[in-house]
Amino acid sequence: MPSLTDTIVEVLPNKAALIDRAYQVTVAAIETAIAQRDRATLALSGGSTPRPLYELLAKADLPWEKIYVFWGDERYVPQDDPKSNARMTREAWLNQVPIPTENVFPVPTSADDPAADAAKYEETLKTFFQTQPGEFPALDFVLQGMGDDGHTASLFPHTEALDVRDRLVTVGNHEGEPRITFTVPLINQGRKVVFLVAGENKQDAIAHVFSTAADGHDYPSKLIEPANGEHWLLDAAAGQGLPKPFNPNDL
Repeated sequence: MPSLTDTIVEVLPNKAALIDRAYQVTVAAIETAIAQRDRATLALSGGSTPRPLYELLAKADLPWEKIYVFWGDERYVPQDDPKSNARMTREAWLNQVPIPTENVFPVPTSADDPAADAAKYEETLKTFFQTQPGEFPALDFVLQGMGDDGHTASLFPHTEALDVRDRLVTVGNHEGEPRITFTVPLINQGRKVVFLVAGENKQDAIAHVFSTAADGHDYPSKLIEPANGEHWLLDAAAGQGLPKPFNPNDL
């Protein structure tokens, strides 16, 4: 289970309150990063849960020229495909704000070779962050979702991607379909890693992720252990999966 002392768990009464709180946390992380480093680097997630967050961020008054956007994972489809995480984020948020085009780094998916595109995205990250060999860059804000099987990003149970420790980006696999995904060590390097989880269908996974008995290969979200701890934002339905009694101080 998450065990680092800086981990935060918040259970919000409903989905609307969850999104409002996620907005506050996201904006605060962006403002802190800009105050400290004069830029904010974000890794975004896909799925239905963060879309209303993105729609809310589209109305925010932020210094967009100092914000740089990456994606923690992507389906291996063209960027204009309805399943594309980048397309969803653009429609809900990025196309609505004056963020410079050169500040947005979608995952490449056009080589007809997932491994080649994963390597290309890794080089994009290394070039942007000017990393040294063997170094993992620290993104300022990493947004994570969680599936009802406990996966996060495109790190699915019992897949090879879970054990990749020498790369920033690798190829994930979901029911035979390739995905491109950040690796566990890259996510763990994030300065602020936020899980946004909603729905009663997540209760079983939450119970296992916060259990000392479950294994990270069964529930990959358990593998995310950033040095600064995670910040979990759950709606009341998902929060029913937390151990009872639950005391965040026990983490």
